[in-house]
Amino acid sequence: MKLRRIRRGGEHYRVADPSWKNPLDGRFAGRRGGRWNPPDSFPVVYLNASLEVARANVLRRFAGQPFGPEDLDSEEAPVLVIAEVPRDRYVDVVTDEGCEAAGLPVTYPRDGDALVGWDRCQPVGQRAWDEGAPGIAGRSAAPGMAPEDEELAWLDRGTGGTTSGKRLRKVRIEPFEEWFWPG
Repeated sequence: MKLRRIRRGGEHYRVADPSWKNPLDGRFAGRRGGRWNPPDSFPVVYLNASLEVARANVLRRFAGQPFGPEDLDSEEAPVLVIAEVPRDRYVDVVTDEGCEAAGLPVTYPRDGDALVGWDRCQPVGQRAWDEGAPGIAGRSAAPGMAPEDEELAWLDRGTGGTTSGKRLRKVRIEPFEEWFWPG
């Protein structure tokens, strides 16, 4: 079954280490792998569609740890990179029909009581890459997120955030203490 597409774009959020020279470069994820790409494969820039999803993804990193985000030094805490994502037709893992076409359960990111594993998502990412898709729009797998909370995996087809002649554009970077704690 052909992967379905859904129109997405606009402002998205990248949680980044403050030491990263180019936080919109997907080569690190290409080497390490992630939800939508296996290790030593294609580069991906993982983005959040909202501040709530970005915060939930940071909190996930602290699950089971004896410390939390309040214990971070401000110089080492993750920054928020606000990026403008080109409007385009991304692979749809948002709607039930899109999940089904991708071979994922309509309950994605869950399958029963468990999260759908990366081993089931990475082949979808490979298909998206092979089909020339600009990326994958999907429901967020971060704890506590609702089905309407989304993430976007930008398939970085060039160095530093280019794909199909389009670019991710860095709008600004916000320090942790200015973006993480809700006002």
